[in-house]
Amino acid sequence: MKVLQLIDSLNPGGSERMAVNYANLLHKNKVQSHICATREGGLLKGDIITGVFYVFLNKKSTFDLNAFLKLRSYLKEQKIDILHAHSTSYFLATLIKFSLPSIKLIWHDHYGNSEFLNDRKSRVLKVCSSFFDGIISVNTKLKIWALEKLSSKNVIEINNFISLTQNKNSEIKILGEPEDFKIVCVANLRPQKDHETLLNAFESLKDKNKMSLHLIGNNPQTIYSKALLKKINNLSENSKIFYYGSQNNVENLLKQCDLGILSSISEGLPLALLEYGAVGLPVVCTKVGQCEEVIGKNGKLVLPNDSKTLAEEILYYYKNPDRKKIDSNNLKISTIKKYSSDSIIEEVISLYHSVLKA
Repeated sequence: MKVLQLIDSLNPGGSERMAVNYANLLHKNKVQSHICATREGGLLKGDIITGVFYVFLNKKSTFDLNAFLKLRSYLKEQKIDILHAHSTSYFLATLIKFSLPSIKLIWHDHYGNSEFLNDRKSRVLKVCSSFFDGIISVNTKLKIWALEKLSSKNVIEINNFISLTQNKNSEIKILGEPEDFKIVCVANLRPQKDHETLLNAFESLKDKNKMSLHLIGNNPQTIYSKALLKKINNLSENSKIFYYGSQNNVENLLKQCDLGILSSISEGLPLALLEYGAVGLPVVCTKVGQCEEVIGKNGKLVLPNDSKTLAEEILYYYKNPDRKKIDSNNLKISTIKKYSSDSIIEEVISLYHSVLKA
């Protein structure tokens, strides 16, 4: 069996990390594994392990004939059996499927705004879905939505997972005073992640408590992200807020922190939350997507857009180190058990075999 993961870029992000994780995991399980970035490379290229084949299309537009022909030729030459398309790469994958009907097409839905599925623009997706041999949804809401709205009814829910074998050393050190209680948020600078609520919560705490806030995530250079960075820079003049940009090796940065935060207004199954749990961080996050399912009683949940309660729960862990240690240990055990690669590989291989036999 030969499988190619298709993703728009390799810039750090949830769906991008999962595409790389899948490519690496399949190779480790003796499946010939390929990964293709269509529009951009990125930091995550360095996480692709030796043995996984990589191809870059340099796609310039939606209908880029050269990129299409390059991918089609590569799939034929390598005799790829399954094209596993992540997120918005489904459109190019559908064109390929139309051109090469023998190839099996799996679409992986990582849609983060699962709290607002009624607003999802899906007209093109619905048309393309008639070419999907299978769909992977990262949470129950997305699975139900796919079954109700899309043509393919071969839909399976598979959790996101984290790789527990990456032990790269990082030269980047967390900034601030060593004795600070270090709060970290791994989230790209997008409205969905609602950094402003987190900033407001932190500002209400920082004067009376020895804390620092550490933000890791991509700046997509939008109006929103530029305004947010301007606010962060203004606040940083008088407080301990540090922005690190995109990082491809967050594990070692997280290990230097004391508390993981997500203040999102919507999520699917956030990879950052799994990364917090895997390294043993306690967590405060909003009650959206699958967050409650992930942390259970081993963390703190708050409603979105509630900076006051968010600040209170941050302060709880700051003032209760014993409870912090208990919750972080329990969350680490639960995360590794439920969201490690070992927990999903059989499901993925089974899905691949089923579509090949169909």
